[in-house]
Parts: sequence; structure tokens; C-alpha cells
Amino acid sequence: VRTARGMSPTARAHALAAGAREVLARIADDVLSEASFDPASASATFTIAMSDVGEMVFLPKILESLQREAPHAVVRSVSLPPARLEQALESGEADLAVGYFPDLKSSAFFQQRLFTHRFVCLLRADHPIRGRRLTLEQFLSLGHAVVRAEGRSQEIFEKYLERKKIARRIVLLTPHFMSIPTIIGKTDLVVTLPHAIGLFFSQAGANIKVMEPPLPIPRIELRQHWHRNAHHDPKNKWLRRLVAGLFTDASDEWPYPF
Repeated sequence: VRTARGMSPTARAHALAAGAREVLARIADDVLSEASFDPASASATFTIAMSDVGEMVFLPKILESLQREAPHAVVRSVSLPPARLEQALESGEADLAVGYFPDLKSSAFFQQRLFTHRFVCLLRADHPIRGRRLTLEQFLSLGHAVVRAEGRSQEIFEKYLERKKIARRIVLLTPHFMSIPTIIGKTDLVVTLPHAIGLFFSQAGANIKVMEPPLPIPRIELRQHWHRNAHHDPKNKWLRRLVAGLFTDASDEWPYPF
């Protein structure tokens, strides 16, 4: 407004100026923060929580990129129970949790969706059941191997069966995925597990075949999670951007086969 001494900003202008200063300060802070982490020269350790299946899905591409962009970096993969994982992310002991972590839902955590995986069934390659998709009758007539590993993705399938009140004939309970190809390849059992590990086993020459389940099992939403304490940390921001760029639905190297 015009005053006796010339032009003077209004109260609205003062408010806008304050907001603009805050925005500019944040931009400057982000720019300076990014500049303070140089992946090419940093001898950083990136600690990422993931399951054994997560290691197979995520680590090869992460390591390939880090060897190129951060050649002095070390990747440390950890598997932690839910309460311990929250503490590790809060303290900075772990940088990210990548995969399926349904417990990291509090307001203290950020998350970003990466891509979606589904479930498949594995049977012996020469099993008398043929075709691409199991029928529900076939599914229920078979003996089942059930994997109860540290990773949480199997819970999606198990809870779905509980909700639908579908009872299988369980023959084997195991905490391990790695024995599954040999067990399935030498028996008449069926196992239901995430499609990435199913494809991996079938492509590795195991005596198994991949079939589509007879049920609309909910999908697995794979995400990266981090604590708010690390939200503006330059190293953490760089790692998150790397992971987000590597893993999308379009770039998933384990596409659903059906």
C-alpha cells in the first residue's frame, strides 16, 4: 500500500513473504544436504532389513547399482523381528526396510510403494495334474507343504484361507524356503508361495512347474520404509531414490507368469 514514506507491504504480503522464505530455506537445505553426500567417494554402509526372499528380489539390482555409483559402499542385510526393526530404524541402525512389513504403520514411519507380487503354486514337473491353473478340487485334494518363514508375506495367504474357512491337508510345516524345490520335486505335494521365488526355483533347473492358484489370493504390496528421523538424512535420501528408481512395476525382473 502507498504511505507517506512510499510503498509499504500489507499484512498479507508479510505473510506471503514469510511462507516464501520458509520454502526457499527448505529448498536450500535440501540442496545442501544432497551436496553433503557424495556416493562416488563415500565409504558408507547401507543397512537394509529384508527377508530371504527379499534378498533374492532386491539385492542383485541394488548391488549392481551401488558397484557403479557408490563403489566404496557396503550393503548389510538384516532380518529383525517387528519390535526390534522399529527400534533399529528409529536409531539409524537400519536405513531402510524393503519388502513386505505390515507392522510399520505408525506415523513415525514413511513408506513408498515399489511394486506388487502375487502367489503361485509349485508342483513336481511330471506331476499327473496338468494345465496352467489348479482347480479348487485339485488344490484341496493335494497334500500341502507350508512355509512359515521369518518373512511376513506368507501370512497374506494363510490369513486369506482362514477368512474363507478353507482347510487344506497339511503334510509339511517348514521355516525354510530353500528346501522346497527338492521336496516338491520328489513328492506329490503342492506349495503356495510368492511368485518371484517360484519363478527362481523353476528357472534354476529344479524338477518343478509353476501353476496358477485356484483362488483370488490378495497380492503382496512391496514397499520401502524409513523412520522420520532419517527423512532428511542425505545418505538415506540418496538410498531411497536409488531403490525407488530400480524397483517399479515396469522394471520388475520377476513378472507374474500368468
